[in-house]
Amino acid sequence: MRSSVETLPLPRTSSATRRHGLPDWLPLKRLLVMLAQLGLVAAMLWFCLPQSLGGRAGWVVVSGTSMLPHMHTGDLALVERQSSYHVGEVIAYRVPQGQVGAGYEVIHRIVGGNARTGWIVQGDNRTLPDLWHPHNSDIVGARLLWIPKAYLLLRFLHTPLLLGLLAGFGIFFKILLGEKGDAEPEGTEQDS
Repeated sequence: MRSSVETLPLPRTSSATRRHGLPDWLPLKRLLVMLAQLGLVAAMLWFCLPQSLGGRAGWVVVSGTSMLPHMHTGDLALVERQSSYHVGEVIAYRVPQGQVGAGYEVIHRIVGGNARTGWIVQGDNRTLPDLWHPHNSDIVGARLLWIPKAYLLLRFLHTPLLLGLLAGFGIFFKILLGEKGDAEPEGTEQDS
């Protein structure tokens, strides 16, 4: 009697599959994701890095009613240092040294003046201009972005719940984008 041994065909591999069972495009996808993340970080550093850390941006939380109806208490304004300013522009400035309120930040609109003699600024909800006439060196920046009611968001960013959510998302994406570490490489045979 002749014994016949039945052999099963090896699974076919597509040209889009590598030796370890990973698609050829996976490293490219990871590279693109990494480049996108680096681009996002670079953009955030360019637009959002605070001046205290060498950046161009300043963040101002609006307090009071002087900029009604355009800006309200709790709104957040991103201001950016400019080479020059003009009448009609909303700026944030520090009250000049030696004057009452020195060091406080005020966000108001330029209504007159110039860089040499000092700007005349006034709140949109005020009938008289401010007592202070800031120079360009006192100006934190011109309004670039305004986020209404951002105070609630800022309070949320300081909660343990957010930290937990960020950790959970980090673990989720690590698992989702992680390689298969337990898969056997092709071509290995098990002894029986």
